[in-house]
Amino acid sequence: MSGINSILKIFLPKDRVFYQLFEEVATTVVEMSHLLKKLVKEPSFEEREKLIAQIEDLEHKNDDLTHKIFTELSRNFITPFDREDIHYLANAMDDVADYIFASAKKINFYRVDPLHESFAKFADLIAQGSENIKTAIFELKDMKNMRQITDALVRVNSIENQADDVFDMSIERLFATESDAKEVIKKREIYQVMENATDKCEDAANVIESIIVKYA
Repeated sequence: MSGINSILKIFLPKDRVFYQLFEEVATTVVEMSHLLKKLVKEPSFEEREKLIAQIEDLEHKNDDLTHKIFTELSRNFITPFDREDIHYLANAMDDVADYIFASAKKINFYRVDPLHESFAKFADLIAQGSENIKTAIFELKDMKNMRQITDALVRVNSIENQADDVFDMSIERLFATESDAKEVIKKREIYQVMENATDKCEDAANVIESIIVKYA
């Protein structure tokens, strides 16, 4: 029995390191999304710059975590689920972080006023998507609460559909009310980047769904 336990101790940490890394990634992405929500409610350009710096630090942290996932993937024979799924999930989560950071940067780079209903709606949907992905990822390590995982994934799909509607509504309103062509171009690009963040949440949800179908 002690021999079996020794073998388990050798393999288990390597196996579970992926869960730990993905949980750290999910937590980081949620933190970024909450800062983005604060940013779109902040009227001061200078204060937004501080929030962008915080988001950038978290984005760099996420890059490091993603690199660690790929490093572990290259050197560990034993993985908790398909190597392909680990790769896809890491990339999807990294994309969510990238689009959150891009959204924050573009708001100040283009010097647009973020205190607008559309920006707030997008930021809220990004946060909701990130939070539900985090819920699902934290349940992956034992898969005991499948209902919680599947409910979270269904919510992510619904959030992405809502973001599509917000995008269409925002573009329609933008062309109807904005006479400055430059403002139209700038705001449309930011809307698109924010909508892309919800798309990437859905990509992550699809990978998680693939994992639970195979292993639950």
